[in-house]
Amino acid sequence: MYKYVFGPVPSRRLGISLGVDLVLAKTCNLDCIYCECGETTKFYNKMGSYVDVDKVVEEVGEVLKTITPNYITFSGSGEPTLNKDMGLIIDKIKKKYKGKIAIITNSTLLYKREVRKTLEKADLIIPSLDAVSKEVFSEINRPAKGVKIEKILEGLERFLGETKRKVFLELFIIEGINDSRNELKGFVEFLKDKNYTTIQLNTLARPGTKRDIRPATIKRLEEIRNYFLENGIDGVEIIKKYSSREELEKYNEKLEKLILTMLKKRIYSLQEISELLQKDKEELFKYFDILQKEGKTRIFIENDNIYLKS
Repeated sequence: MYKYVFGPVPSRRLGISLGVDLVLAKTCNLDCIYCECGETTKFYNKMGSYVDVDKVVEEVGEVLKTITPNYITFSGSGEPTLNKDMGLIIDKIKKKYKGKIAIITNSTLLYKREVRKTLEKADLIIPSLDAVSKEVFSEINRPAKGVKIEKILEGLERFLGETKRKVFLELFIIEGINDSRNELKGFVEFLKDKNYTTIQLNTLARPGTKRDIRPATIKRLEEIRNYFLENGIDGVEIIKKYSSREELEKYNEKLEKLILTMLKKRIYSLQEISELLQKDKEELFKYFDILQKEGKTRIFIENDNIYLKS
């Protein structure tokens, strides 16, 4: 229905998130082996005007007539900071929308002052860091010519040292590639004394472009989190979707049965289930991940609320 706007999407991190794509499909300076959007068909590493600014703002305005998201999120099928008009688009959207704005970025352009300045217009920035060594960076991110891990680390250091915004720094873990002792030690050395809100450990939920890579298990992610905590890196959480009961520590079958019994009676909002069961929404989402995969529940959005049905 829309060219630039997608969703809204129910998100554990962002609540109800309305996505905005600011670049052409797969306009990116990386070709990450885990990317769920597919391979990068043509590398772009120069900032440009990739979309119709007024059309983007018009589409966002149309959607806002029917839903008020928790976040408008700049992400999508490529790297949003490649769009030099992102700051202008944010300014125009803010005239229509008083809510929060999030930007998901691969961190490659954070060394540019103008990009860091634009990011300060958002409420939440989610930069990613998949490696600290040249070898692992090349293997995972398969960068365009001229994109160097040194520049990414430099840009992240400057950004984290300057920003006044909320920052969720995402480390995408691929078991057997960037979880070696040396790479984890490098992450720790880089992350020490950095200013961030939280570090989020994530991994594959769907097949990437390289089919033989494996998602990290919850056990492995917990080991990495514990290693970070033991070495002075605080605020580390796991955001991977849970795909089986075995992955979820202390899985409560009684709680699952109670949720399913409730949903057989009627549709409930996430807020209602949280209040009735006295459970945190983050914990409930772990159960919903599993029940959705098994086809026992479905999540949808209506009237600015996340609902569940059996």
